[in-house]
Amino acid sequence: MAEWMAGVRSPAVSGKHQEESFMSKREIAIKTEDGTAGAGLFLPDAASPAIIRPGVILYMDAFGPRPALDEMAERLAGQGYAVLVPDLFYRFGDYGPFDAKTAFRQEESAKQLRAMIDGTSQAMTAADTAHFLDALLEAGVDGPAGVVGYCMGGSRALTAAAAHPQRIAAAASFHGGNLASDKPDSPHLRAVSIKARVYVGAAGVDGSFPPEQAARFVEAFRTAEVDFVLENYVGMAHGWCVPDSSVYDGAGAERHWRRLTTFLDETLKG
Repeated sequence: MAEWMAGVRSPAVSGKHQEESFMSKREIAIKTEDGTAGAGLFLPDAASPAIIRPGVILYMDAFGPRPALDEMAERLAGQGYAVLVPDLFYRFGDYGPFDAKTAFRQEESAKQLRAMIDGTSQAMTAADTAHFLDALLEAGVDGPAGVVGYCMGGSRALTAAAAHPQRIAAAASFHGGNLASDKPDSPHLRAVSIKARVYVGAAGVDGSFPPEQAARFVEAFRTAEVDFVLENYVGMAHGWCVPDSSVYDGAGAERHWRRLTTFLDETLKG
């Protein structure tokens, strides 16, 4: 159950890749078994020609909800999606804000981030996702949703698709880490449960998703007969898609946007 709080209107990302329009952002509170998760809900304005039909959950990277993720959610909303950006670290109460460029270089913030990452399991996010999907339904979304995640959120998106196969039709991961690790909750071990189409955009060199993991991932997803694509973004570093990242790459980010919007449009609007 989502509680609706005061909404705000914010300008969408502008430029040659985005039509000029306005988005509505609502801060909502989503009740779960473990507490209340804050989330941003981004909707095309009522006056926009985009009709709200499909919904997308955007799973955050390690630095939590912040303006950079708002910018990304606004851009997706501008394509006609209702976009939910939940705080996966809500169990820890107030935290941050973190500077994505420096947080892991500073001992105190790095320690806090690692504790929250390790303390928020894949199973927790999978369970929370049922409530996130319900929040999209309350917002008027009709039909199966899409999910997309970045960094730690990439693996969460795939795990969510496995946990909710009837409710998630498209799952995308960009520079997701540990997608086929040796851990018992590695997403590749649940490939057989996934009914969604899957897109994975891997950083060219990424210690959290090295070639041996990529090979293991492909084998598992092919064996499970999942409709998937794994694309290698040569020259891109882990984190290249998110605009406040220290390794953000504008050209690479635009390539990611083209792939993501085409993938979601084909799957959710086709």
